[in-house]
Amino acid sequence: MRIAYLSTFYPLRGGIAHFNERFAAELVRRGHAVRAITFSRQYPALLFPGKTQEETGGTAGEASVHAEVRVDSIGPRSWLRTGRALRRDAPDVLLFKYWISFFAPCFWAIACLARGNRRTRTVYVVDNFIPHEQRPGERLLRWLAFRCVDGCLVMSEAVEKDIRAAHPRLAIERSPHPVYDNFGPAQDRAAAREKLGLPHDAVIALFFGYIRPYKGLDLLIDAFPAMAALHPKLHLVIAGECYEDEQRYRDLVKASPLADRIHYFGDYIPNDMVATHFSAADVLVLPYRTATQSGIVQIAYHFERPCIVSDVGGLGEVVLDGSTGYVVPAGGGAALVEGMRRFLNGPQDMREAIRRERRKYAWDAFAEALERLVAGIQRGPDGLQGRPDGATGPSIDR
Repeated sequence: MRIAYLSTFYPLRGGIAHFNERFAAELVRRGHAVRAITFSRQYPALLFPGKTQEETGGTAGEASVHAEVRVDSIGPRSWLRTGRALRRDAPDVLLFKYWISFFAPCFWAIACLARGNRRTRTVYVVDNFIPHEQRPGERLLRWLAFRCVDGCLVMSEAVEKDIRAAHPRLAIERSPHPVYDNFGPAQDRAAAREKLGLPHDAVIALFFGYIRPYKGLDLLIDAFPAMAALHPKLHLVIAGECYEDEQRYRDLVKASPLADRIHYFGDYIPNDMVATHFSAADVLVLPYRTATQSGIVQIAYHFERPCIVSDVGGLGEVVLDGSTGYVVPAGGGAALVEGMRRFLNGPQDMREAIRRERRKYAWDAFAEALERLVAGIQRGPDGLQGRPDGATGPSIDR
């Protein structure tokens, strides 16, 4: 197939870009012609809470697809130019990564223009349908975003249910989030700890990724003294840039009676330091209040690290309780303490179980799911998706 893939790509940073680069590489490996298109401006500075939108540590793995920089997320002229160019080029598939409704006007305009050739199918790879954090106009933007979409590829049952409730006739295929193998092999544990200034004989619990309210880092910091009572050498590493008031978390750490055993790396972790952080850790802890799925678990699986996760969204689907980690009830420090107790008293080595489990999360299986989805999308006489009941036209968000 000829695939136009519009989303974030290097030099833009973050998990979405990492996903897109790896997925595009897999599609190329399978013989598809991929045209990657990325943003000249992803977010206006006023709306971006981080320090920089570009990667500082090189690409995550081999950059086999080089993206055209042509779309301004708030520039309608660029939407028109891109949509018209894609309509002329007539790829078989126009693929978007959808994770936030901010991009709805941009995606809608480009998709509607591109599919005007009556050949191009438009597909979303959907991270979240219902956002973790509600914003004004969310429902309207979400409705707009899905008006010119032929099908969705989702990664968790929770997201599939959300979309089906709003768009019961939309073509949907589900395949779990693949393992991130973008960041190279594991490093020597002692060397990784030396590089990060961590004690060599500690048990290291890692919180990794952007810090947002729904991720529950405050719950983990509050619960850490009780966790640490279970093991005299338990330490907590926090690695990730804060997307809210960072001082709040630094104050929580400072107020902790075990502040000397909490290590805060508050900047964005560049690609070339991801392996170092996971290689230094013994267990990943994700105390999320809400979630759909998490690519962080799939990084941990690549580095053969077990996970303690809240039972929200799709997290409980990918962590096998007692085998590849521990699944605990969401929202409470006591549950996190119990998860840590089970980890400390459980199997000493979960690596073999993780190796077996991660075979299910292969990129070729994810690409096959996209191929099945596209093959199953039938086009109606008006150029819109043909629905199973014979109707045509976009679904309405109800």
